Amino acid sequence: MSIDLSQFFEVFFEESLEGLDVMESELLNLTPGDVDNETINTIFRAAHSIKGGSGTFGFTHVSDFTHVLETLLDQIREGSRELTAEHVNLLLQSVDCLREMLGDLQNNQETDLTTATQLKEKFEAILAGESQPANTPAATKSNDNPPVEHGALDTYEVIFKPQHHLFKTGNEPIYLIEELAELGQLDVTANLDDVPDIHNLAADECFLTWCFYLETDKGEEAIKEVFEWVEDDAEITITLCGGLFGDDPIESEPEDVSEPVNEETPTPTAENKSDKPAPAAKAAAKSASTESTSIRVSIDKVDSLINMVGELVITQAMLTQLGEGEITENKLMALQEGLAQLAHNTRDLQESVMRIRMLPISFVFSRFPRLVRDTSQKLGKEVELKLLGEQTELDKTVMEKISDPMVHLVRNSLDHGLETPEQREEAGKPRVGTVTLNAFHQGGNIVIEIMDDGAGLNTQKIKQKAIQNGLISDSDDLSDDEINELIFMPGFSTADQVSDISGRGVGMDVVRRNIQSLNGSIEVTSEQGIGSTFTIRLPLTLAILDGQLVTVAQHTYIIPLISIVESLQIDLKMVNCVGGGLNVLRLRDEYIPILRLHKIFNHTGAIEDLDKGLLVIVESDNQKVGLLVDDLLAQQQVVIKSLEANYQKVEGVSGATILGDGRVSLIIDITGLIKLAGLKKAGTSELAIEPIESEEA
Repeated sequence: MSIDLSQFFEVFFEESLEGLDVMESELLNLTPGDVDNETINTIFRAAHSIKGGSGTFGFTHVSDFTHVLETLLDQIREGSRELTAEHVNLLLQSVDCLREMLGDLQNNQETDLTTATQLKEKFEAILAGESQPANTPAATKSNDNPPVEHGALDTYEVIFKPQHHLFKTGNEPIYLIEELAELGQLDVTANLDDVPDIHNLAADECFLTWCFYLETDKGEEAIKEVFEWVEDDAEITITLCGGLFGDDPIESEPEDVSEPVNEETPTPTAENKSDKPAPAAKAAAKSASTESTSIRVSIDKVDSLINMVGELVITQAMLTQLGEGEITENKLMALQEGLAQLAHNTRDLQESVMRIRMLPISFVFSRFPRLVRDTSQKLGKEVELKLLGEQTELDKTVMEKISDPMVHLVRNSLDHGLETPEQREEAGKPRVGTVTLNAFHQGGNIVIEIMDDGAGLNTQKIKQKAIQNGLISDSDDLSDDEINELIFMPGFSTADQVSDISGRGVGMDVVRRNIQSLNGSIEVTSEQGIGSTFTIRLPLTLAILDGQLVTVAQHTYIIPLISIVESLQIDLKMVNCVGGGLNVLRLRDEYIPILRLHKIFNHTGAIEDLDKGLLVIVESDNQKVGLLVDDLLAQQQVVIKSLEANYQKVEGVSGATILGDGRVSLIIDITGLIKLAGLKKAGTSELAIEPIESEEA
């Protein structure tokens, strides 16, 4: 009897990827020359498990590659070979390579063995005792010797196919193109085939792909360095053309190319020539697989869930029995008690189910030690990463979507927040800078802080740049906090030099927009010379919302409690009329615009007199507005249903829910509502309120 092993593939992939996470974490803890045996044993066991599993399922390329690095680890743990920094770097590269190979297998894609072959040769050179294992003969021949010995110009074809979410990671293609142009003569062609029509166009998604022809003597490694920070978010193919600038890269004799070129060149060239759509399909598949489709739940949570279901079944049986026969006064009282018990059990069951989706934020934090190590080495900075509150739990969906904004903020801190060791010593600081990630619960939210002890934000520089861009005027009297908020304006940056890692402010508007899409907020505080802190506040889950029910005409709406500042009755003496017929309320030295929900949503029969309705003050993007409603109802938790998935996207509405009486109620999106009301100037977050008139309404 034959056994279908494919049924076990998903478990193998999950366990192997977890093993790679363990390997990466432990490798970052290794110190060359002072090796902890238990750490090496942990790495060895993880590699051995991946090797054994891949061999069992017939993934021979994975098992063969893992066997070589397992041999090196075995020699190190036995003490016959001393661990060096070069070994650690190669092992970390092997972890990345194995992730790629497993990802290709998981998505049924053809495995690209180019990187695996190169790394395998380096490991074999180390095991053979060669003095410089980092440079294999093939790599030396293709990348270093031709430019040095002959000084010849080589022409490369570079295909750059970014994934749609590239902008959301804080990366900007124009900066990559400018950096590529510094290497030599560059010809650029953009492919517009994937650009959708205007109705489906999203400003924060990238639909373009590019083809570059670059004539340079810098070599292929210099080109790879340009795309180093976007390689996980794009398909990048580099081909040595071998001809003069502008010649056809494919038609020029491939036999001549294969001789002096690195081994990695022929394989992708042949694949991409024969099947052009493959990289795009492969990128889409990899993007889809980045989010895990399963979670591991502790047995305690499962036991609690089973107990709650048992209580629910008992209560249901009791209510069924009470419903039989004639309803007497005694039965009616028992029925009310049973319904109260049912409500209690249902609430407990809901909380138990939600806890199943809650995972410790360490799943997000675990990716940053590697990021900090690699980035600090590239920047020549000494950085210590501190992780606090790693066991703070967060909904799995929120956790997956907050990862990219956090990566951008951490890169900002490393690149532009922390000074170089020499600058820190001159300022009387320790050479080693500190980046701290902290997570904790506060009320019904989770708070994530990204802190650094670097130079802080330069408020004067930010203000001058804002004046140059026309965002503010010389006469505006802004506090330091208000000036710091300007870095979240679209495209705003004070960087003197464009960086491929980050730019303080470049992409920060995308970071804020992504966080707001999770019903969260982000704030920045900074003290020059002391450091900066970015504070992210998020709901614990996207499935359930604490909301305030309000009525407008005959309709019931829900306002998220997290957005509400206060509710009050309006004193007409405190209301002024400004340009465009907009009313504003003067409240504690602030002028708050009043939005009439019945006009925005086109309802009739609502209360129109300001003094007869109620005003709910809400806040978004550090801007307050007042929503005029007929009445306030109860506060309650509501289950969010996607309006876009079931109907279509509606401006000013973030979702819907079903109330206890069966009616559908819309959940108001405060940020979208402000845009819908036309209160924001284009390109700014300032409300377009004209100067207050002297006469009162």
